[in-house]
Amino acid sequence: MSPTAPLALATALLLAATGTLAADMPKRKPGLWQIETTMAAAPAMGPIKQCIDEKTDNFYQQLGEQHKDKCSESEIRNTGDKIVVHSVCRMGGSTATTDATFSGRFDSDYRGDIRVKYNPPMHGMSESTMTIAAKWLGPCAAGQKPGEMILPNGMKINPQQKGGARQ
Repeated sequence: MSPTAPLALATALLLAATGTLAADMPKRKPGLWQIETTMAAAPAMGPIKQCIDEKTDNFYQQLGEQHKDKCSESEIRNTGDKIVVHSVCRMGGSTATTDATFSGRFDSDYRGDIRVKYNPPMHGMSESTMTIAAKWLGPCAAGQKPGEMILPNGMKINPQQKGGARQ
């Protein structure tokens, strides 16, 4: 698995989960966020540091909106201290049923527990689980552009730019 494959899968899962109601998800506090993603049966990738601004969250919401036609169900409920997400979306030749719970404060830290079932299995997987733990570190790093992610290996990528990756 390439170093960016877990990130790509995590992004795809989140887009599927929040596709039609992305505007209902809370905005993150602008600045530098450290994001740890753990996927069952996948090697730990290590923390990603991403520079967040309002446009970054809007970008991901717009991506989600572009995929809403692939979802037959999409619900985001705020239960007070948690955000509960349920969606059923087409991903490639499979149907992904996603159930996720997000808790914490989006101005300092949050956690997401995500479970996806694939029917038929996608890339040999019938189910995947992922945990996202994020915490706000402070202002973005010097020279880091909004949206830009610094991967554990030092590679910089920016999903908002064409081509996305750069060293």
